[in-house]
Amino acid sequence: MRIAVFGANGPTGRHLTDQALAAGHEVVAVTRRPGSLSERPGLAVAVADATDPAAVDAAIGGTEAVLSALGARFSKETITTYSASATAITGAMTRQGIKRFLAVSSSIADPNWRPTGAHFFNHVLDPLVNRRLGRTLHEDMRRMEVVIRRTDLDWTLVRPSGLFEHPVVTDYHAAETSADGVFTARTDLAASMLRELEERRYVRTAMGVITTAVKPNIAKLIWQEGVKKK
Repeated sequence: MRIAVFGANGPTGRHLTDQALAAGHEVVAVTRRPGSLSERPGLAVAVADATDPAAVDAAIGGTEAVLSALGARFSKETITTYSASATAITGAMTRQGIKRFLAVSSSIADPNWRPTGAHFFNHVLDPLVNRRLGRTLHEDMRRMEVVIRRTDLDWTLVRPSGLFEHPVVTDYHAAETSADGVFTARTDLAASMLRELEERRYVRTAMGVITTAVKPNIAKLIWQEGVKKK
């Protein structure tokens, strides 16, 4: 299958691109920074701003499905990356008759998500990091979900929990709406998206994804995902 991957040079997008190529897909890697992606068989690079309708139109031409792993950093300012890109991408897909769309969102988008037995996370980390520091980011993720839900596309909203790096795919768990767990390895997130692309178990609904086989070091995770990135 020929697929377009938005955010292909990001931390999740790189795993998604690598795994898709390994699975035999042809990948159009859509990025604003083409120099960060090396050429290899099966990979084409399209330079585009994901919020620019004309650029998105040109990038996804000839593809059969679109996967978005776009992300943004925490900010006190209003964030529009998710909703603006969703508007441009879904519009271009509708015009070109491309139906299948998978977009990375977050478990936070489910207002009822509270991991079982995760007292410290539910009462300390989640209120401080997700609901306060990440408030504007998650607000835009919810706007993105609204944009996508209003389309006639065969969409899947992919909702991981706290993302961390792990070298290999594990025996991850997926569930409708959101999954009962605190963390998701990016390798598992990418694998779940490619599996859903084939199996179509969560079309026009949300799919939660969590990693259960391994857990990240909390201090290291906060440093890498929060402090270091700034």
